[in-house]
Amino acid sequence: MRGAVWHRAAAGLCIGVTALALFAAACGESESETGTGGAGVGGAGAQAQGGGGSGASAASGGFGGAPAEPVSPYIVVDQFGYRPGAEKLAVLRDPVTGYDAAESFTPGSSYALVDAQTSTAVLTGAVAAWNGGAEDASSGDRASWFDFSAVTTPGFYYVLDVEQGVRSPVFRIAGDVYAGVLRHALRTFFYQRAGQAKAAPFAEPGWTDAASHVGPGQDHACRLYSAPNDASTERDLWGGWYDAGDYNKYTNWTADYVVGLLRAYRQSPGAWGDDAGIPESGNGIADVLDEARWGLDWLVRMQNVDGSVLSIVGVGHASPPSAATEPSYYGPASTSSTLSAAAAFGWGATVFRSLGEPATTTYGDELEAHGTAAFGWASANPGVTFYNNDAGQGSVGLGAGQQETDDYGRLVKRVAAAAALFEATGAQAYRTAFDALYDQVHLLQWSWSSPFELAGQEAVLEYTRVPGATPAVVASIVQAYRSSLDGGDNLPAHAPALDPYLAHISDYTWGSNSVKSLQGLLFLDAGAYDVDPALGDEPRRDAERYVHYLHGVNPFGLVYLTNMASAGAYRSANELYHSWFADGSAAWDRVGVSTYGPAPGFLTGGPNPSYDWDGCCPNGCGSPENDAVCTSETLEPPRAQPPQKSYKDFNTSWPLNSWEVTENSNGYQVAYLRLLASFVP
Repeated sequence: MRGAVWHRAAAGLCIGVTALALFAAACGESESETGTGGAGVGGAGAQAQGGGGSGASAASGGFGGAPAEPVSPYIVVDQFGYRPGAEKLAVLRDPVTGYDAAESFTPGSSYALVDAQTSTAVLTGAVAAWNGGAEDASSGDRASWFDFSAVTTPGFYYVLDVEQGVRSPVFRIAGDVYAGVLRHALRTFFYQRAGQAKAAPFAEPGWTDAASHVGPGQDHACRLYSAPNDASTERDLWGGWYDAGDYNKYTNWTADYVVGLLRAYRQSPGAWGDDAGIPESGNGIADVLDEARWGLDWLVRMQNVDGSVLSIVGVGHASPPSAATEPSYYGPASTSSTLSAAAAFGWGATVFRSLGEPATTTYGDELEAHGTAAFGWASANPGVTFYNNDAGQGSVGLGAGQQETDDYGRLVKRVAAAAALFEATGAQAYRTAFDALYDQVHLLQWSWSSPFELAGQEAVLEYTRVPGATPAVVASIVQAYRSSLDGGDNLPAHAPALDPYLAHISDYTWGSNSVKSLQGLLFLDAGAYDVDPALGDEPRRDAERYVHYLHGVNPFGLVYLTNMASAGAYRSANELYHSWFADGSAAWDRVGVSTYGPAPGFLTGGPNPSYDWDGCCPNGCGSPENDAVCTSETLEPPRAQPPQKSYKDFNTSWPLNSWEVTENSNGYQVAYLRLLASFVP
């Protein structure tokens, strides 16, 4: 990454002399793991959320030990830090409703920003109560803010309640403050790769594994799900990524991840280096593009000779992934999967040719041909569907999540593919196809934008910067998007702030952390597509607030990324639902309890008020042993909480179904990567 020197050593991937390495070690700041996995997350008395082994033993580096004042769970900050010119607000939380309602915190009258190296206050002032001291229904907290935006000098700092003698964790102010975090977050895609060994020096110690799903009857000899005994259906479908906490590979979603990674590069090319420590590092191409190519190459394998694209590969599961021995099966082609792949191929053609190297230009040309063939097949076959894991389709057990979409979903995919291929080829047929359908996208129908609709919004916005686009169409798209930003859940939600944690979303759902990232991207699109220069820096400021939320400015004071103590987090997620980092694993279950815990940098799902245990609980799960799991740990939180507190740091599988709260997804990850990269120089 820029701003850091990364060295590949024989013993593993090591961090060189960097500010982030000092940040992790300087004060012994990581809160150590103390519990047994049963407690919730949050305020005083709750189970520790940091861990990862650095702890106080690392205090000899930097500036000689932790500050004297104890860290308060009620003073929450971005635990990695802030860019010099960015808004900087510490949130002081006073619990009122929820699992921590018995706790309280009244801020003192004087707060200070203290230079952690000199113990000198560089800024002092009073705090401002959010909404006149009212309780926020979404978090169950009263809150105040301490604004230290005026401090721009790079360094290590903490926020101090002068009267009460308690402080925030130490954090950094620096232009490259998120570079190391971005690197860890990108590397999660390497750990999600199917069919490739996670070997040293590329895998960090503790997270090595042999190549998965490459045994007899697996991905190299994958068969049609409905003909498991017919060798004539065998296809070599190795590669791709584990989709989430499950290892299945879905074309619709993989194609979306590819487009997301390519967007991440295109919107923030300077943020990405060629030194993330993956096997392709050092090849002269940004590693985010190497990762996108890993997905593109799998999509190519999924394409039939007629241009159609297979829909899914269902695989076995085990911990570690290489221990899975079950056969792999694929589902047939569908219109949606073929359109998704067509969009990814179009994006790939444009981005790889833009690099200007003979090899990448040739690869881009190949991708264009794949995209043209896919769009042609989908146009001739507009209504072919396939439902995996579906009794009516005879596909029960093939995959987990349902990858098929509805008529509107296919329309959006066709619009996205047309826009991508118009840019890649300049062919007027794609412009015609786009112009015929774009006004059926909800953004144009309703002049309304939402993080839940980002795919359609960005599909039409992309068209506005393609040379040769129809001017009237471009004007109508820009106007619709500009109007949508004035919707109540968008810019008006930040002035005044509807959320004391400054990261408003209207609905907390399964995957709410992804929704936070998507809302931030919605604001960044205002600048990326030149929607209205008069908006100035407001959308970008609002977008960055969602970064701070995910980095600890939330009711738990929790970095929602896994195992990030070594990157400077005081309190990060210890567990996530994932088939590799499984509940009960002596090696990977939980930071500070298992030998290693999960690999660093995975964004967990997030608060989910709809979470509940399985319907068989408390005493109908088939055996006394299964029933005992129902009551094996407290579930408040995540149940019976305000929306923002509907989270628990756990990975217990059925019947407690932790996947509804903590499971990762490559979709969550790529949205976060795009958002964070926008703030890396």
